[in-house]
Amino acid sequence: MAITRAEVAHLAKLARLALTENELDHYAQQLDVILGSVARVSEVATADVKPTSHPIPLENVFRDDVVTPSLGAEAVLAGAPAAEDERFRVPRILDES
Repeated sequence: MAITRAEVAHLAKLARLALTENELDHYAQQLDVILGSVARVSEVATADVKPTSHPIPLENVFRDDVVTPSLGAEAVLAGAPAAEDERFRVPRILDES
């Protein structure tokens, strides 16, 4: 399935690209190679291969969650520039009520 110069010119026109005669020849050759590669991949027998999202199995590399002592609300809010009702006070950024 070879792509022609006319097809490349048509694609260039649709994409609003101004291509020279040399560029039309150059891109026709390149697109022909790309389309040939896609056609070759399509020929691979995949009927017996189940679809996967990754070629190798993935494993969770995170550590297990372990409960440890943490800072209390007073200690955390002591380092904040502003606090109100045991929460961080931040400037309003939207005009919502």
